Parts: sequence; structure tokens; C-alpha cells
Amino acid sequence: MPQIRPITDLRNTNEISDICHSSHEPVFITKNGYGDLVVMGIEVYEAMVEDAAADAAITQAEAQLKQGGRLYDAREALASLRRKHFGTL
Repeated sequence: MPQIRPITDLRNTNEISDICHSSHEPVFITKNGYGDLVVMGIEVYEAMVEDAAADAAITQAEAQLKQGGRLYDAREALASLRRKHFGTL
């Protein structure tokens, strides 16, 4: 479950860091009762960026397919790559 903390808790940075790393989730910081910041561990951030990149690549591939893109059989594509890069089947 995500943690929601007031901005005054940022005075204790070690505690916020420990929460981020132990829960593997972002910590939401509020200011005057409203959402203001999100603090997260670097591992969570990197995973989020990787997921976003994969989602963008899938979306792009789907758009290309809708615009008349061509589907390839996986076995044929892999065989072609092996021939091209390794000279074998």
C-alpha cells in the first residue's frame, strides 16, 4: 500500500529513504493536505522507465501494423537473422 506523508516528514530523509527502499513503492508527499511530490527509490524509477519504454515500443509496433505493416513468422525471422549475422541456419 502506498505511503502518504506530509512534507514536514522530509526533514528525516533517512526514514523516507528507508521506507522507499523497503516497500519498493513511491512515497507520496503532501503539502497543506494536497499531493505535492513523489519520492521513490532508484530501482523503482528505473523499472518504471523500462516499462514505459516497452509500452511505447509496443504502441509504435501496433500503429505500424495498422498502417499496413507486415507480420513475419518468428521462425523465418530468426533463421534470416542467423543467416545474416552468423552465416548459418
